[in-house]
Amino acid sequence: MIDETVAEIRAMRTHSTSAVAVKATRSLADLLDREYVTVDEFERDLEHNAGVLRRSNPSHAALHNAMRDVERSIVGEATSVEGAKQLLEDVIARVTEDIETAKGEAAANAAERIEDGDTLLVHDYSTTVLEAIENAARDGAHLTVYVTEARPRTLGRKTARVLAGVSRVDVHMVVDSAMGYALRDCDRVLLGITCITGGTYYNRIGTFPLVVTARELGVPVTAVGSGAKTIEEFRFENEFRDAVEVMREPVEDVEIENPSYDATPIGMIDTVITDDGVRS
Repeated sequence: MIDETVAEIRAMRTHSTSAVAVKATRSLADLLDREYVTVDEFERDLEHNAGVLRRSNPSHAALHNAMRDVERSIVGEATSVEGAKQLLEDVIARVTEDIETAKGEAAANAAERIEDGDTLLVHDYSTTVLEAIENAARDGAHLTVYVTEARPRTLGRKTARVLAGVSRVDVHMVVDSAMGYALRDCDRVLLGITCITGGTYYNRIGTFPLVVTARELGVPVTAVGSGAKTIEEFRFENEFRDAVEVMREPVEDVEIENPSYDATPIGMIDTVITDDGVRS
């Protein structure tokens, strides 16, 4: 399961960074079925596989934090292989629960900021953003939500499909270049978080021009995600995906660049909401 999870993360088949961290953590359960002679052997294998999972996506702070948490909680703590395995099983359950709980609390905190009648604009696909909107609608808010297509992978279409199934949410979809058109009707932009580090907010490509346009039009921008996505001493590495996502037929003498993430100064974000609360 570890190898399959690494391949899935590298291919970005899982869009939510929290879901990536959960899958990676659960995949370490593979080690429970392996035979080890000594605790040292078990710990070396754990550190190796946690490192492989962590490096499978160097842009995901939640993944990095989850793997570090597992390692810190186990290495040097057990006196027998059996005890180490039991500790790993317990830590996997605790870390995954922490991730899910933090994500849910961040969404709940964001939902409290959404008012009945609000018109929102969302970009890409964030399960935390979706949960926040679902919570607000469940609590009685009637909302209008503009969804950008989020090219080149058009993950906004997935977001729109989910929101279309939520009562009291009126969904509109626009291409990315129509963000200025949509923002003129919006009360707030609501975005997910890939990573916040060193005074920079990283999120899916298209976020930076969206934030700049929103500021120009006076529309406040809120980023919501678990506190685990805020990390110090972290070197964010952008990912560049296959050029075929941008243009199916190659063109001679044209270099196609397909970055996955945008970097936005954190000072341009009006409000950051995590499980720890709200920061403006």
